Amino acid sequence: MRARPLTLIQDELVDYDKAMERMSDLVGQRQQEERPDTLWLLSHPPVYTIGRRTPLAHLPDPSRGIPVMETGRGGQLTYHGPGQLVGYLIVKLDEAERIVDYVREVELRLVEALGKLGLPAERRDTPPGSELLTGVWTAETGRKIISIGMRQSRGVTSHGFALNVDGDMTPWNWAVACGMPDVDMTSLKRELGTASMDEVRQVVAAAFEAS
Repeated sequence: MRARPLTLIQDELVDYDKAMERMSDLVGQRQQEERPDTLWLLSHPPVYTIGRRTPLAHLPDPSRGIPVMETGRGGQLTYHGPGQLVGYLIVKLDEAERIVDYVREVELRLVEALGKLGLPAERRDTPPGSELLTGVWTAETGRKIISIGMRQSRGVTSHGFALNVDGDMTPWNWAVACGMPDVDMTSLKRELGTASMDEVRQVVAAAFEAS
């Protein structure tokens, strides 16, 4: 894997709409060569985000009280909440590099990070005609632990990944995650019995060469 050092920004809980405003600013700065490639680590208060292709039937019952927001990334419905580490990647790609190539690199870097945290994991290729299997899955239990949804604009990536660390997983059961009704979403705490957000942040940042 090629070296691709990133500048690290870290925050705690940031409202999703505020994060989208800042991410847009970061992307504009990168497009204008006003800042380096960047990894922004943070978490969000409870929110469901959906892609343009997300069917209405996949959305949660409004009575659950968790807002649903449409987003410009690829992919379908994802849940964000406390105890989940979100990573937004603002990276300028080479001219010959496609967004799908970079997503694969992101998957592999996250597989490496999970391995260092003691959880064997894998990326999956999508069979023809299947819902996209983008993300990272546990190798032994076959559960999905990281969701990935990204886009590219004028050569610069945005959005990124969501790694379930030690948060409440119940809201995942109130909607159809990732367009897959049978997907079993999991977390580091569920798989390992314990998880430290501080340690996860450090290991993920190192996997992306971010400082």
